[in-house]
Amino acid sequence: MRNLTALLGLLCAGISLSAPAIAQDFPAKPIKLVVPWPAGGTVDGVARVMQNRLAQGFGQPVVIDNKPGAGGSVGAIAVAQSPADGYTLLMVFDTHAVNHHLYRSQGLDPFKAFEHISRLVLSPQALVGANRFAPASVRELIAHAKAKPDSVNYGSVGTGSSNHLNMLTFNAQTGTRMVHVPYKGGAPMMQDLVAGQIDVMFVSAPQAIPQVAAGRIKSLAIGSQKRIAQLAETPAVAETLPGFEAASWVGLVAPKDTSQSILARVHKEFAAALAEKDVAEKLMGQGFEIIASTPIEFLDFVKSESVRLGNVITDNQIKVE
Repeated sequence: MRNLTALLGLLCAGISLSAPAIAQDFPAKPIKLVVPWPAGGTVDGVARVMQNRLAQGFGQPVVIDNKPGAGGSVGAIAVAQSPADGYTLLMVFDTHAVNHHLYRSQGLDPFKAFEHISRLVLSPQALVGANRFAPASVRELIAHAKAKPDSVNYGSVGTGSSNHLNMLTFNAQTGTRMVHVPYKGGAPMMQDLVAGQIDVMFVSAPQAIPQVAAGRIKSLAIGSQKRIAQLAETPAVAETLPGFEAASWVGLVAPKDTSQSILARVHKEFAAALAEKDVAEKLMGQGFEIIASTPIEFLDFVKSESVRLGNVITDNQIKVE
C-alpha cells in the first residue's frame, strides 16, 4: 500500500493548503465533478472509483458530468466559466498541460483559469495493437513501419494528447512514419482497436490491462522504465529504446479565485478518498500509482510538462484550430 501511510500522515498533520479555517457551511449542496472525456475512459474510471467515498467525506452527493470534446477543452472551459464556489470541479488529464499550446483561439490559460488542487494518480501507458495487426513487439513494429511508411495507423484521444505526443516521440526515435487517427476519448478509441479499425496506440495501462487479459487486443510494450505486475510478460519500451517513457496522469482543479478554505476542504477529501483502502486497492490493482500531491507540487508539475510537451508540439508544428 505504497504512499498510503504518507497520505494518512499528511491528513493527520493537516498539511493541505495554506488557508484559513475551512468554511463550515461548505458543502451545502451536491458537488459536480466534470470529466471532460466520455464515459468509460481513464479519467472517468478514476472519478467513478472515488465517487462514493467522496460523497461520504463531503456529506453531499458527488455528481459526475461528462463533457467531452477538443481534447478536454470543452469541459475545461465550462468549469473555468463556473462560479468559484467549490461546487464545480474539474478532473484533468495530461492534455491539461498542453491544450493552451494547441487551442490558442479559445484563450484558456490553465495557470490563469484554474486553481490547481492535486495530481491524483499516475499510470504508465501501454503500447498495444489490434489482434489482426502482425507486429507483436517493438522491434517488429519498427521493422514493419519502416518497410511500409504511412501504412500503420495509430489512435490517440486527440491531437496534442500524451498518447499522440508519445507516438510522435517514438517515431522520431525510431525513424518511422505512422498515420495519426484522433478520437474524442479513450473508450471509442479502444473500441476501434478491438474492432481492428486502427493498428496500434499508446493508452493508459488501466484501459489496456482488461482488454489484453480478455484477449481482445495484444500488448507490445509498456511505457514505464520497468515491467509492471499486471502485464508481467510485456517488456518495457525502454528495453528496446533506452530512456523512452510514456505515462498518463489525472489531476483536480477548480475555477480561479475559489477561496483557500474551500480548496483546503476539497484537497482534504480527495486525499482521504485516495487513502481509503478499498479505493486505493482498486486503483492500484488497475495499474495506477497514487500520487495525491500538494497544490504547489501539482502546479509545478503542470508547468514543467507544459514546457516539455510544448517543445514536442513546436518541433512537430502541431496546430489545432
